[in-house]
Amino acid sequence: MWLLHSSIGRKLVMSISGTALVLFLLFHLCMNVTAVFSSEAYNTICGLLGANWYAVAATVGLGALIAIHFLYAIMLTLQNRRARGSDRYAVNKRPAGVSWASQNMFVLGLIVVGGLLLHFSQFWYKMMFAELTGHHEVAPLLGDGVLLSPQDGAAFIGYYFSRLWVVAAYLVWYAALWFHLTHGVWSAFQTLGWSNGLWVKRWKWFADGVVTLIFLGFAFVTLFFYAKSLCCGAACQ
Repeated sequence: MWLLHSSIGRKLVMSISGTALVLFLLFHLCMNVTAVFSSEAYNTICGLLGANWYAVAATVGLGALIAIHFLYAIMLTLQNRRARGSDRYAVNKRPAGVSWASQNMFVLGLIVVGGLLLHFSQFWYKMMFAELTGHHEVAPLLGDGVLLSPQDGAAFIGYYFSRLWVVAAYLVWYAALWFHLTHGVWSAFQTLGWSNGLWVKRWKWFADGVVTLIFLGFAFVTLFFYAKSLCCGAACQ
Protein backbone atom coordinates (compact mmCIF):
# COMPACT_ATOMS: atom_id res chain seq x y z
CA MET A 1 0.00 0.00 0.00
CA TRP A 2 1.58 3.26 -1.17
CA LEU A 3 0.40 5.27 1.86
CA LEU A 4 2.45 2.95 4.07
CA HIS A 5 5.48 2.17 1.93
CA SER A 6 5.91 5.32 -0.19
CA SER A 7 7.74 8.34 1.20
CA ILE A 8 5.22 10.66 -0.46
CA GLY A 9 2.34 8.59 0.91
CA ARG A 10 3.71 8.76 4.45
CA LYS A 11 4.18 12.51 4.19
CA LEU A 12 0.62 12.84 2.89
CA VAL A 13 -0.74 10.93 5.90
CA MET A 14 1.39 13.10 8.20
CA SER A 15 0.08 16.26 6.53
CA ILE A 16 -3.61 15.30 6.68
CA SER A 17 -3.47 14.00 10.25
CA GLY A 18 -1.41 17.00 11.36
CA THR A 19 -3.85 19.45 9.76
CA ALA A 20 -6.75 17.76 11.55
CA LEU A 21 -4.90 18.04 14.87
CA VAL A 22 -4.24 21.76 14.28
CA LEU A 23 -7.99 22.28 13.70
CA PHE A 24 -8.67 20.48 16.98
CA LEU A 25 -6.17 22.73 18.76
CA LEU A 26 -8.02 25.80 17.46
CA PHE A 27 -11.30 24.37 18.74
CA HIS A 28 -9.73 23.53 22.10
CA LEU A 29 -8.24 27.04 22.31
CA CYS A 30 -11.67 28.60 21.78
CA MET A 31 -12.99 26.46 24.64
CA ASN A 32 -10.18 27.47 26.98
CA VAL A 33 -10.49 31.18 26.21
CA THR A 34 -14.18 30.90 27.12
CA ALA A 35 -13.12 29.85 30.64
CA VAL A 36 -11.31 33.19 31.07
CA PHE A 37 -14.54 35.13 30.60
CA SER A 38 -17.14 32.76 32.07
CA SER A 39 -16.74 29.61 34.15
CA GLU A 40 -20.43 28.86 33.61
CA ALA A 41 -20.12 29.05 29.82
CA TYR A 42 -17.04 26.83 29.85
CA ASN A 43 -18.78 24.25 32.06
CA THR A 44 -21.78 24.34 29.72
CA ILE A 45 -19.51 23.44 26.82
CA CYS A 46 -17.94 20.67 28.93
CA GLY A 47 -21.44 19.41 29.70
CA LEU A 48 -22.35 19.30 26.01
CA LEU A 49 -19.25 17.20 25.43
CA GLY A 50 -18.63 15.21 28.62
CA ALA A 51 -19.32 11.49 28.31
CA ASN A 52 -21.86 11.82 25.48
CA TRP A 53 -21.48 9.28 22.70
CA TYR A 54 -20.42 11.83 20.08
CA ALA A 55 -17.77 13.28 22.39
CA VAL A 56 -16.45 9.79 23.16
CA ALA A 57 -16.39 8.96 19.43
CA ALA A 58 -14.53 12.20 18.71
CA THR A 59 -12.03 11.43 21.49
CA VAL A 60 -11.38 7.96 20.04
CA GLY A 61 -10.89 9.56 16.62
CA LEU A 62 -8.52 12.14 18.09
CA GLY A 63 -6.50 9.42 19.80
CA ALA A 64 -6.30 7.51 16.50
CA LEU A 65 -5.07 10.64 14.69
CA ILE A 66 -2.35 11.22 17.30
CA ALA A 67 -1.27 7.57 17.11
CA ILE A 68 -1.19 7.61 13.30
CA HIS A 69 0.71 10.91 13.20
CA PHE A 70 3.30 9.70 15.71
CA LEU A 71 3.66 6.28 14.06
CA TYR A 72 4.26 7.80 10.65
CA ALA A 73 6.72 10.27 12.19
CA ILE A 74 8.72 7.32 13.50
CA MET A 75 8.66 5.64 10.08
CA LEU A 76 9.80 8.79 8.29
CA THR A 77 12.56 9.38 10.84
CA LEU A 78 13.89 5.85 10.44
CA GLN A 79 13.64 6.15 6.66
CA ASN A 80 15.62 9.41 6.67
CA ARG A 81 18.28 7.91 8.94
CA ARG A 82 18.68 4.92 6.64
CA ALA A 83 18.96 7.26 3.65
CA ARG A 84 21.70 9.32 5.33
CA GLY A 85 23.63 6.27 6.49
CA SER A 86 26.87 7.12 8.27
CA ASP A 87 26.53 10.80 7.30
CA ARG A 88 24.21 11.39 10.24
CA TYR A 89 27.14 10.94 12.61
CA ALA A 90 29.12 13.74 10.97
CA VAL A 91 29.08 17.16 12.61
CA ASN A 92 27.90 19.59 9.96
CA LYS A 93 26.50 23.09 9.97
CA ARG A 94 22.79 23.36 9.37
CA PRO A 95 22.20 23.86 5.63
CA ALA A 96 20.97 27.27 4.54
CA GLY A 97 17.19 27.47 4.50
CA VAL A 98 16.78 24.52 6.85
CA SER A 99 15.19 25.49 10.17
CA TRP A 100 16.23 24.19 13.56
CA ALA A 101 12.72 22.81 14.05
CA SER A 102 12.89 20.77 10.84
CA GLN A 103 16.04 19.02 12.10
CA ASN A 104 14.54 18.29 15.51
CA MET A 105 10.95 17.40 14.66
CA PHE A 106 11.10 13.97 16.29
CA VAL A 107 12.50 15.30 19.58
CA LEU A 108 9.93 18.09 19.57
CA GLY A 109 7.28 15.46 18.86
CA LEU A 110 8.35 13.48 21.93
CA ILE A 111 7.99 16.61 24.10
CA VAL A 112 4.55 17.21 22.58
CA VAL A 113 3.49 13.63 23.36
CA GLY A 114 4.78 14.02 26.93
CA GLY A 115 2.68 17.16 27.30
CA LEU A 116 -0.35 15.31 25.95
CA LEU A 117 0.10 12.56 28.52
CA LEU A 118 0.27 15.16 31.30
CA HIS A 119 -2.81 16.91 29.95
CA PHE A 120 -4.80 13.69 29.58
CA SER A 121 -3.89 12.59 33.12
CA GLN A 122 -5.01 15.90 34.61
CA PHE A 123 -8.11 16.66 32.56
CA TRP A 124 -9.43 13.85 30.33
CA TYR A 125 -8.79 11.12 32.90
CA LYS A 126 -10.33 13.18 35.69
CA MET A 127 -13.29 14.38 33.64
CA MET A 128 -14.57 12.28 30.71
CA PHE A 129 -13.06 8.99 31.91
CA ALA A 130 -14.35 9.60 35.44
CA GLU A 131 -17.85 10.15 34.07
CA LEU A 132 -17.65 7.03 31.92
CA THR A 133 -16.71 4.96 34.98
CA GLY A 134 -19.52 6.48 37.08
CA HIS A 135 -17.44 8.65 39.41
CA HIS A 136 -19.09 11.91 40.47
CA GLU A 137 -16.24 13.27 42.60
CA VAL A 138 -12.54 12.90 41.87
CA ALA A 139 -9.37 14.08 43.59
CA PRO A 140 -6.70 15.68 41.38
CA LEU A 141 -3.34 13.93 41.25
CA LEU A 142 -1.47 16.47 43.36
CA GLY A 143 -2.48 14.71 46.55
CA ASP A 144 -3.92 17.42 48.77
CA GLY A 145 -7.35 15.83 49.03
CA VAL A 146 -9.34 18.35 46.96
CA LEU A 147 -12.50 16.83 45.48
CA LEU A 148 -13.85 18.20 42.23
CA SER A 149 -16.81 17.29 40.06
CA PRO A 150 -15.87 15.82 36.65
CA GLN A 151 -18.32 18.29 35.11
CA ASP A 152 -16.63 21.33 36.68
CA GLY A 153 -13.96 21.87 34.04
CA ALA A 154 -13.34 25.48 35.10
CA ALA A 155 -12.40 24.28 38.59
CA PHE A 156 -9.86 21.86 37.10
CA ILE A 157 -8.29 24.66 35.06
CA GLY A 158 -8.11 26.93 38.11
CA TYR A 159 -6.78 24.11 40.29
CA TYR A 160 -3.96 22.89 38.08
CA PHE A 161 -2.91 26.26 36.70
CA SER A 162 -2.41 27.57 40.22
CA ARG A 163 0.62 25.24 40.55
CA LEU A 164 3.89 26.77 39.34
CA TRP A 165 5.43 23.47 38.18
CA VAL A 166 2.31 22.66 36.16
CA VAL A 167 2.37 26.12 34.56
CA ALA A 168 6.09 25.75 33.72
CA ALA A 169 5.52 22.28 32.22
CA TYR A 170 2.67 23.56 30.06
CA LEU A 171 4.68 26.55 28.84
CA VAL A 172 7.49 24.20 27.76
CA TRP A 173 4.87 22.08 26.01
CA TYR A 174 3.43 25.12 24.21
CA ALA A 175 6.91 26.17 23.08
CA ALA A 176 7.59 22.69 21.70
CA LEU A 177 4.22 22.80 19.95
CA TRP A 178 5.12 26.16 18.39
CA PHE A 179 8.42 24.90 16.99
CA HIS A 180 6.84 21.63 15.88
CA LEU A 181 3.87 23.26 14.18
CA THR A 182 5.65 26.21 12.53
CA HIS A 183 7.56 23.65 10.50
CA GLY A 184 4.81 21.02 10.39
CA VAL A 185 2.00 23.23 9.04
CA TRP A 186 4.27 24.72 6.41
CA SER A 187 5.51 21.26 5.45
CA ALA A 188 1.89 20.09 5.15
CA PHE A 189 1.16 22.89 2.67
CA GLN A 190 4.15 21.85 0.60
CA THR A 191 3.16 18.18 0.64
CA LEU A 192 -0.39 19.05 -0.42
CA GLY A 193 0.97 21.13 -3.30
CA TRP A 194 -0.12 24.52 -1.95
CA SER A 195 3.27 26.20 -2.25
CA ASN A 196 3.58 27.55 -5.76
CA GLY A 197 5.74 30.59 -6.43
CA LEU A 198 2.94 33.12 -5.94
CA TRP A 199 1.58 31.76 -2.68
CA VAL A 200 4.68 30.34 -1.02
CA LYS A 201 5.34 33.36 1.22
CA ARG A 202 1.65 33.92 1.91
CA TRP A 203 1.17 30.35 3.11
CA LYS A 204 4.31 30.66 5.26
CA TRP A 205 2.95 33.81 6.91
CA PHE A 206 -0.47 32.20 7.34
CA ALA A 207 1.00 29.04 8.90
CA ASP A 208 3.22 30.99 11.30
CA GLY A 209 0.31 33.27 12.20
CA VAL A 210 -2.06 30.41 13.03
CA VAL A 211 0.55 28.55 15.07
CA THR A 212 1.59 31.71 16.95
CA LEU A 213 -2.08 32.41 17.71
CA ILE A 214 -2.39 28.92 19.19
CA PHE A 215 0.78 29.36 21.25
CA LEU A 216 -0.16 32.81 22.58
CA GLY A 217 -3.76 31.78 23.26
CA PHE A 218 -2.92 28.73 25.35
CA ALA A 219 -0.09 30.57 27.14
CA PHE A 220 -2.45 33.46 27.92
CA VAL A 221 -5.07 31.16 29.47
CA THR A 222 -2.46 29.33 31.55
CA LEU A 223 -0.80 32.50 32.83
CA PHE A 224 -4.16 34.20 33.42
CA PHE A 225 -5.31 31.48 35.80
CA TYR A 226 -1.91 31.35 37.51
CA ALA A 227 -2.00 35.14 38.05
CA LYS A 228 -5.58 34.84 39.23
CA SER A 229 -4.56 32.23 41.80
CA LEU A 230 -1.80 34.53 43.08
CA CYS A 231 -4.25 37.42 43.42
CA CYS A 232 -6.82 35.25 45.16
CA GLY A 233 -4.14 33.85 47.46
CA ALA A 234 -2.95 37.33 48.42
CA ALA A 235 -6.53 38.47 49.00
CA CYS A 236 -7.23 35.54 51.29
CA GLN A 237 -4.25 36.24 53.54
